[in-house]
Amino acid sequence: MSIVSARRVEVGDLGKRPPPPPAPWESFNFLSRYYGGIRSIVPQSENKPEYPMPEDELPYTNETGLEEPGTAIREVPVSLPFQPYKSRNMADYPPSKECFLDEKSTIRVPQLQYYAGRPRGFPDNILGSYELLGMSENMCFDRYGRLGPYGYGYSLRTGGIGTGHSGDTEGSEAVWRPESGEGSLNKVDYRTVDWATAQRRCYQANSGRFNSVSPLQKPINTFSVLAEETTEVQRRDEVRDGAGLNETKISSTKHLPRIAVVIRTWDDFKYQEEDVIQLRAMIAELSLGSGGEYDVHLLVQVKDEGKNPIWADPETYQKHLNESVPEEFRGIATFWSVTQMLMLYQGVFDNYARGPDLPVHGPYRGLQMAMQWFAQEHPEYDFFWHWEIDIRYSGHYYDLFSRIDSWTTEQPRKGLWERNARFYVPTVHGSWEDFRQMARIQTEMGTSSSNNIWSGIGGTKGAPERPKGEKPIWGPERPQDENDWFEIENDPVPPTPYEKDKYVWGVGETADLITFNPLFDPDGTTWLLANDITGYNASEGLPPRRAAIVSSARMSKRLLNTMHRETVFKKHHAFSEMWASTAALHHGYKAVYVPHPIYVDREWPVEYLTDIMNGGRNGATGGSRTSVFGEREHNLLGMTWYYNAGFAPNLWKRWLGLKINNDGGEQFELTVDESKTGEGVNQMKGGEGRMCLPPMLIHPVKGVNLPIEKIEEEETEEVAESDPSA
Repeated sequence: MSIVSARRVEVGDLGKRPPPPPAPWESFNFLSRYYGGIRSIVPQSENKPEYPMPEDELPYTNETGLEEPGTAIREVPVSLPFQPYKSRNMADYPPSKECFLDEKSTIRVPQLQYYAGRPRGFPDNILGSYELLGMSENMCFDRYGRLGPYGYGYSLRTGGIGTGHSGDTEGSEAVWRPESGEGSLNKVDYRTVDWATAQRRCYQANSGRFNSVSPLQKPINTFSVLAEETTEVQRRDEVRDGAGLNETKISSTKHLPRIAVVIRTWDDFKYQEEDVIQLRAMIAELSLGSGGEYDVHLLVQVKDEGKNPIWADPETYQKHLNESVPEEFRGIATFWSVTQMLMLYQGVFDNYARGPDLPVHGPYRGLQMAMQWFAQEHPEYDFFWHWEIDIRYSGHYYDLFSRIDSWTTEQPRKGLWERNARFYVPTVHGSWEDFRQMARIQTEMGTSSSNNIWSGIGGTKGAPERPKGEKPIWGPERPQDENDWFEIENDPVPPTPYEKDKYVWGVGETADLITFNPLFDPDGTTWLLANDITGYNASEGLPPRRAAIVSSARMSKRLLNTMHRETVFKKHHAFSEMWASTAALHHGYKAVYVPHPIYVDREWPVEYLTDIMNGGRNGATGGSRTSVFGEREHNLLGMTWYYNAGFAPNLWKRWLGLKINNDGGEQFELTVDESKTGEGVNQMKGGEGRMCLPPMLIHPVKGVNLPIEKIEEEETEEVAESDPSA
């Protein structure tokens, strides 16, 4: 080595380094049968999934030739109405009254339509389980059956969104056909719908089903100009002049909880047609269809407060609301701002975990502050779903939420935090009972991780000690310093020691926190926000904490109130994806990760995938540098659910009939291309019709540009009234 080279090495100048090698998963083959169409649908019991497959079988091909038995392109099957409300046991509660879009109670939202089965070869989910959550696997939804009730597939002139006229459309009209099969198609004219008013009417008609809530006793309103605010968003849950109080006759003392679905957005968000459809779907399926069990809200951040001083007076507030939110949703929108959070949560120390441009009160690190405030403003709700506007669900929202609620309520607390910390891979883990026992043994005994070459090797210089078990979490897991304990008098206490519990405690208890990704221990991981917690005595280390990446979750009123009071009085706070789960951990609240079905885009070896996903300490997802959350999160890019998953938006857009990466589109749906080999995504022959997806959560989906018809303003078209009997 020359003197010059030696000096460069001394100062760390190693010259231009070669790029790192590609991740192993990038060499795995893409799966193609996600893109099969409705003309190849077979019953799930007869489906031979492309993945996962036994290693000794031949690779799956996309051959659709008529000469191969069982793979022929068939006629379009008949779709069926999806009725999720009848499947839920509500016998102990007062019956619901039907809700309509209009004041005259004549306009119904059409039911979703599904197809029995799946496209031939459709892969199985690699994570989570349908059976576990009580969901059917023998169904799929095409874009018309899923979105047609909300304006997809018909023109702007008739109240639709003006898209959905290209590609395979055969059989699409079934979603608008009246149940009787007679009369005009029930294509709802959404141009005059006011969703806030529709939700309020629905609640009033069904108010006897719910517990009455005392009016909010407000202190002196900090933003005094809004003290007498009378917008729809402030008052839509009030029952005026006794209206609706006796609409539902109560024959039972049991009442339903009320749930808010709070969708996060911001004032310069561009509501594209596809976003509008999703919001309509959530309100119709969760609120109107359920008889008022849910209310859907928009929580809108005002970004430029200097330019838009919304707190100045009600007129300024309303003007900016009109500029920021489509008319049909304005009544469900609530503004919030960073300055407002600074005022409410004074004295919170900012450790600037991600630099000065991302303050603790801002929408990135302090988003839960806005949810805490919202819950204080709305005591009428028992639970709050925090939802992101770029989430999509290919099934019915009420079916999803109600099954999640039922399953999480029945989960016992014994071993719960340990199960919460792991992905469930049915192909590897077997039954849920097998998985439960595995998590218990891994926790108590420790594991030799395949990610650690020194694990279990005695006598090796510098090698870590042999695996050690951990103490399972049983009740509140407090911060080390008792001075950091706050209002613990009413925290849940285990009724028996851990060893004596027979998986009884917690069964029948509604969860305070529900998440869609594992609740992992960030301590020791490479996750950038692992130490973004403030207000605690850290002289003996940071307090115990948990996190779940992707902030969408359901939180109870109790949990949000605890978070609010800790932030106000103790100045405790943590990163938005860590604060709710950490507060639940400290206070012993019931938190549950839902193992919902997640799909992967490539042919991963399933054992290897399991090792990567649960690559943390003792077989969990967190607790060590080998966690998938942090530097290894690139392994989640090919999933249907993660904050930056690349597969998710591509799958959704292909399902909508769009061409992505030069694949899919109108001709692919309609025409068989015999020049293609049928092997792989790029060589699919097509001609199977439009895609059909089983119910799955898909995230993120942003900026979907649908081809929208353009009409001249002077053009008008007579709109037929919706059929009341539809």
